[in-house]
Amino acid sequence: MKLQGSCHCGAVRFSLNSAHPYPFNVCFCSICRKTQGGGGFAINLGGDADSLKVEGEENISVYQAQLDGDQGLSPAQRHFCKNCGSALWVHDPRWPELIPPFASAIDTDLPAAPERTFLMVGSKKAWVPVDAGPNDKIFDAYPEESIAGWHQRLGLES
Repeated sequence: MKLQGSCHCGAVRFSLNSAHPYPFNVCFCSICRKTQGGGGFAINLGGDADSLKVEGEENISVYQAQLDGDQGLSPAQRHFCKNCGSALWVHDPRWPELIPPFASAIDTDLPAAPERTFLMVGSKKAWVPVDAGPNDKIFDAYPEESIAGWHQRLGLES
């Protein structure tokens, strides 16, 4: 599925292909919550790095989060519009073939997920509800199932 996205002010527009476009993975970790999650969480999609096309690249800044303790910086590079602050996508050199865009930056209509995964619930703030349905899964930390694995298990790869 071809995904098109943009920042709020329109200075950055991007597109990429995704075999994993269902917005199901609701992350409550402190990095997602503080850098992207106005509702107390963020949702990443799967994207093919080789297909990424960007207009307005000069308007992008990159943030690497400080990890807990003496672990240094996260290798994950979070891309934002430096004008309006919109979170766009993440790139982690450990998985160079992937560009997970934030679902909130995608302008293309996304398919509704038949179930959701709530992860890093152990980092969730008390004011944030977990609105889980009967088929949803809840994890205090990261689940073993990847974004691709979830799509494969449910037969939802596009």
